[in-house]
Amino acid sequence: MMGRVSERASEPSTPSTTVTAAGPKVVLLAVIAVLVLAADIITKTVAVAQLENRAPLELLGGLVYLQLVRNPGAAFSLATGYTWVLTIVAIAVVVVIIRVARRLRSIGWAIALGLVLGGALGNLTDRIFRAPGPLQGHVVDIVSLFAPDGRVWPVFNMADSSIVTGGVLLVLLALLGRELDGRRTSARGGAEEGTDSA
Repeated sequence: MMGRVSERASEPSTPSTTVTAAGPKVVLLAVIAVLVLAADIITKTVAVAQLENRAPLELLGGLVYLQLVRNPGAAFSLATGYTWVLTIVAIAVVVVIIRVARRLRSIGWAIALGLVLGGALGNLTDRIFRAPGPLQGHVVDIVSLFAPDGRVWPVFNMADSSIVTGGVLLVLLALLGRELDGRRTSARGGAEEGTDSA
């Protein structure tokens, strides 16, 4: 009888332990997303103020050019003409990341998802608040590599870089068998015992 009572008493502690384990990783994701979003907004605000109606600014002997480009497309000026579709996609990405964050136990996944979330929010902010109107706003791009006007590499911004970096990290984590919940998946496809905070 006492044994059954003890077992029942110990059951409620499981959800509490789960939430506690997820907490620090979710905080890390949120902090990274906020930092990326803040940096993206600041750099775009400065670019609009300083680069509007000016010739591209050459840096590092022509390795980098700073110029103001208003982009209706996706990251790196792709898919122009589908602004409202890209806005909906960005909103969906944000919602999905927020939902899966409840199962987050991996530091690597927290960093990667934080980068993607911050970048998505950065460009989504442009699409909502910038001209020509809500859900159709043009994203401010700033950096052109090797040549001005994106002749060698499409002009991009900090949000684009964050999204791509986070995406690459997610692919790397998947290839290494690191799961969202911290577990490692073996090469044979099965989940190994134990968890890994990375």
